[in-house]
Amino acid sequence: MSELIISVSGLRGIVGETLTPDVAVRFVASFAASMPPGKMVVGRDGRTTGPMLRNAIIAGLNACGRDCIDADVAATPTIGVLVRELRAAGGVQISASHNPPPYNGIKLFGGDGRVLDAVSGGKIRDGFLGGNTAWCDFDSIGQIERPADPHAAHLAKVLQTVDVDAIKKQKYKVLLDSNHGAGGLLGVRLLEALGCQVTAMGAEPTGRFAHVPEPTAENLTGVASMLGTSGCAVGFCQDPDADRLALIDETGRYIGEEATLALCVRRAMEVGRTDGPIVINGATSSMSALVAKSHGVETFRSAVGEANVADMMIAKSAAYGGEGNGGPIDPLVGYVRDSFVGMAQVLDLMTRTGLKLSELADELPVQHIHKDKASVSADRLPALFEKMKSHFADATAESGDGLRLQWDDAWLLVRGSNTEPIIRLIAEAESADQAKSLCDQARALL
Repeated sequence: MSELIISVSGLRGIVGETLTPDVAVRFVASFAASMPPGKMVVGRDGRTTGPMLRNAIIAGLNACGRDCIDADVAATPTIGVLVRELRAAGGVQISASHNPPPYNGIKLFGGDGRVLDAVSGGKIRDGFLGGNTAWCDFDSIGQIERPADPHAAHLAKVLQTVDVDAIKKQKYKVLLDSNHGAGGLLGVRLLEALGCQVTAMGAEPTGRFAHVPEPTAENLTGVASMLGTSGCAVGFCQDPDADRLALIDETGRYIGEEATLALCVRRAMEVGRTDGPIVINGATSSMSALVAKSHGVETFRSAVGEANVADMMIAKSAAYGGEGNGGPIDPLVGYVRDSFVGMAQVLDLMTRTGLKLSELADELPVQHIHKDKASVSADRLPALFEKMKSHFADATAESGDGLRLQWDDAWLLVRGSNTEPIIRLIAEAESADQAKSLCDQARALL
């Protein structure tokens, strides 16, 4: 049996093994006990186990005296917007992001509409492990509300960040692959509002994925081959909870997730969002930093994790930020990774420059990133990191979020995963061979 993975922002597990209705109820009861008074927004991605967990979680929150706003199927960034718009005390998103179908999870939001910070999330995690609950009396049981249009506020905020009329005039033909997750409901609506002719794949949120859910090159070969002959200007590929976006250009070339953020950063710079730095995490490609630097804008790197990026963005008054897994974060919309922000702003960049997506991608700084993973127990990591410092003695070493080794023209990050019982090895360099070599050398030390 796999372990239940508990982090400061929530938990993930295999439904029926580690993630059961009992676990879900006790976890949100700890959440309710730790949060200020107020309603809770509850949403889910399209996974087949989502309705069961939604029912259990809403029942658990009602049993703690909390009224619940049931958004049903909605993207993770949409839940963040709803929490703020409805002035809720917090929110719960039921999703396991890119994990395989047997998994599901719970992600927690504070009243500010962002994923819980480490301190708040840590208290809830400790409360869950300690059995902290907030059950109420029979006459204080919470009620359920269902908003008429849970996506409207998010749609409006995204549209406000781009030149809608200019994009409409282009009448772009686009492909949207939501892979039967949560993204199709708002995704089709957004693209049509931008005047696009949309070919939608997997728009129905059934949770029966047409391909492996993580939007990587190897998982999107079928989509890429289809797009190359479709006449579409761009292919937008979402993960199941639609906080990540991968791009495919008009030729059917996988541009990827890292390019999503870099192109959004370029667009932010070109529309004058230069009054503050950008923030990316320690595993994100330097492409975004190099784009920002070309406009005289500083880049800060946070620890890996959306909450850590948001923390630093707020602390540094950042103009823009995000993670290289295809998750731009625009403070004008919310401090949550957002595939819809990515779609609208990439179309806006294409419109402003008059360039095809392939041409925009070719103009990005040339960097090659290589990713690998391995099963290593956590107690072995300190000794492993010391071995790596010795082997890569010519690098500048930074610890705190795993081990990050920095050279003038390359970097290597080795860290434990927040969502799986593995370690991740990520390297970037000016050549693909060099990046792969760094990961291979680190793996050999295992």
